[in-house]
Amino acid sequence: MGRAATLVGLAVALSLAAVMLPEVAAVRYMVGAGMGNGWATNVNYTIWAQDKHFYNGDWLYFVYDRNQMSVLEVNKTGYESCISDHPLVNWTRGAGRDVVPLNVTRPYYFISGNGFCFGGAKLAVNVENPPPPPVASPEKNGSPASSYQGQIVLPAVFAVGAMWDAFLRFC
Repeated sequence: MGRAATLVGLAVALSLAAVMLPEVAAVRYMVGAGMGNGWATNVNYTIWAQDKHFYNGDWLYFVYDRNQMSVLEVNKTGYESCISDHPLVNWTRGAGRDVVPLNVTRPYYFISGNGFCFGGAKLAVNVENPPPPPVASPEKNGSPASSYQGQIVLPAVFAVGAMWDAFLRFC
């Protein structure tokens, strides 16, 4: 019975911790969406990316003709000159549906090899840290009682959980 009570207490604590975490949602961007056929030539990816904010944890989804195009991550010089000889990472996996995690805060540079970069198949994005969560707006009436209630609820929940756990251990 003690093991079951411990598991219940742990489940309650984890559930409360999950509720308290700020909501963070990574975004998956389909490269070139709304401007053509995904990762292709004759698309201005600078225009596509200019109104987007790319954050650490987001994803780029490249959709392209796997028999012609590729997804190569290069340095800034490789991007500017369309040099695909020594990519930092070859993200091409053969299906024409490649997902690139943006998991480091830095500039990323992508090109397609086989000369397609010269036709416009190149993308530069700057990955930033996510913005801080929004600050809760103050109460309309500024009542100290409402802020006091907020300060007492969470400790009370933990206290009730601890008492319940202790009760189950001794019963």
